[in-house]
Amino acid sequence: MTQTHAYLYLAFAIVAEVIGTTALKASDSFTRPLPSLVTVGCYALSFYLLTFSLRVLPTGIAYAIWSAVGIILISLISWIVYGQRLDLPAIAGLALIIAGVAVINLFSKSTGH
Repeated sequence: MTQTHAYLYLAFAIVAEVIGTTALKASDSFTRPLPSLVTVGCYALSFYLLTFSLRVLPTGIAYAIWSAVGIILISLISWIVYGQRLDLPAIAGLALIIAGVAVINLFSKSTGH
């Protein structure tokens, strides 16, 4: 598997995780069957896809990207869908997460450029 394929699997894992987390909010503490099933299914799919990216990418790097991009996307979706606004410190924290992932990908030799 190439590094490009690993990042593609990672991207799909992130999408599945974001869908699962969005459905988790809609599941209302697992009291609504359909969103609950979507949550469990998407989390399982996300972890399954993540395993493929771990064949090539270091675990810490893959997880950092997976969690950081997921946090950013979930924050955006929560704002758009649920009206959950972020204050300035929260936005600054998200910017630091983005900066951290950028530093890892641009400058770390761990990612195997």
